[in-house]
Amino acid sequence: MKKEWKIFLAAIMYFTRIRVPATTDHNPVYLQKSPKYFPVVGWIVGGISSLVFLVFSEFVSTDIGILSSMIAGLLTTGAFHEDGFADVCDGFGGGWTKEKILLIMKDSRIGAFGAIGLLVILGSKFLLLKELVSFIPEPAHPAPFIFYNYRYFVLALIGAHSLSRLMPVFVIQWRENVTDQDHSKSKPVTSKKLTPAELILAMLAAFAPFVFLPWPFLLVVIPVLYTTYALANYFKKWIGGYTGDCLGAIQQVTELIVYLGFVIIRRYM
Repeated sequence: MKKEWKIFLAAIMYFTRIRVPATTDHNPVYLQKSPKYFPVVGWIVGGISSLVFLVFSEFVSTDIGILSSMIAGLLTTGAFHEDGFADVCDGFGGGWTKEKILLIMKDSRIGAFGAIGLLVILGSKFLLLKELVSFIPEPAHPAPFIFYNYRYFVLALIGAHSLSRLMPVFVIQWRENVTDQDHSKSKPVTSKKLTPAELILAMLAAFAPFVFLPWPFLLVVIPVLYTTYALANYFKKWIGGYTGDCLGAIQQVTELIVYLGFVIIRRYM
């Protein structure tokens, strides 16, 4: 259990700005095993975002609550995945060869494609989350406990963060990292595949929030898996595999697909 706790802390340290005990180190062995806890990191990020939403929607407005929850998520992760998404937009938008794409993605500066991509994906998240607020079961007769009123929204938020973080785990399992391993920030995490048992653990953690949602919402898994497969194949076609930025882009896009799927299912279920 002590070793598992250290592996979990390694995942928290790598993917968030949350403080961990000073004794936590960057042991490569722990980082190699950390992908199995990616969905649990999603619980934490989604939980913090949900808590901020509940506070601001109670005392200000739902729109400010949504905006504040998005900001809280960005601050919690240090915009880790959003940065990867922007780099992918710049690389694949401005490069036409594998070498050029990888070179552009290494550049820490954000370009036009990256800026436009961030505006689109953050704006889309806000609008879809605004739609998801309609998950209040009886808005005309709200319960005194705000969490109960927004319980489906909170579960949808946590579910989106956990499921979208499972998708990069799949890509790590079945695709190759094409980044120069001597200069790759993702090398400690992607250098070793998970065992079947560890992969099952990650899957169980990702699907746990869906247990408390009406069963039709589980259908979002279909477009999420397809999107992951399509993006992984697209990256393989152009650069032969994936990079850490590609994993971040997959997380961002599939998170958006979860929100979109929830909105569609909610409207027609």
